[in-house]
Amino acid sequence: MKTKASKKLSLILLVLLFPSVILNIFLSDKLKKSQEGIKVLGVLDGDTLVLEGKTRVRLRSVDAPEIAFCGGRQAKELLEKLVNNKIVLVKETILDTKGRPMALIYANGKLINEEILKQGWGRFHSDDTSAREALKSAYDTAREKSLGIFSPKCRQTENPDNPKCNIKGNIDKNSDRVNYYFPGCPQYEFTIVEKDLGEDWFCTEKEAQKAGFTKAKNCP
Repeated sequence: MKTKASKKLSLILLVLLFPSVILNIFLSDKLKKSQEGIKVLGVLDGDTLVLEGKTRVRLRSVDAPEIAFCGGRQAKELLEKLVNNKIVLVKETILDTKGRPMALIYANGKLINEEILKQGWGRFHSDDTSAREALKSAYDTAREKSLGIFSPKCRQTENPDNPKCNIKGNIDKNSDRVNYYFPGCPQYEFTIVEKDLGEDWFCTEKEAQKAGFTKAKNCP
């Protein structure tokens, strides 16, 4: 009998080896016919739409913050403004490793994926699409202009709300380790708190540990 883990692994292998077959299995008829346009019934968050037929599709190359994180609510509100109850075109659809449809979404002549990135409410993930360069350019410009999640509201080196709570909770991008740094740690000054990713400030080490963060190895 297959375990849940083995079933999940089998699904991932199928997606990687036979993407066209899996697409035909998972995508509804309405989504496959959406080249002619399909209505958006609602928005779940800053990068996920619900289409007519209750099919969910994510914005390809875009990762918006979770609703509870900094920028999550703003990203969702922007996506609602751009697509809610509108007819959209769904292009270049693929499945991610979890079997979820992702696509380039167009509404009123605009590439919605690009609009989210342009206003700074999502992170760009490199993907081989016809719009790759435009999406990357929009993302880079938002970072340069400190828009959205790259503004001091979400990206911080000092705690603007309570300077005394100066312990930095940080997620290592290479290992996904969740560390905390306090003044005196070698990397403290260079550590940025990116609240859109779930990083945060803490008043005490105990508070950081309770939130699941571990003291960085190079801290005294």
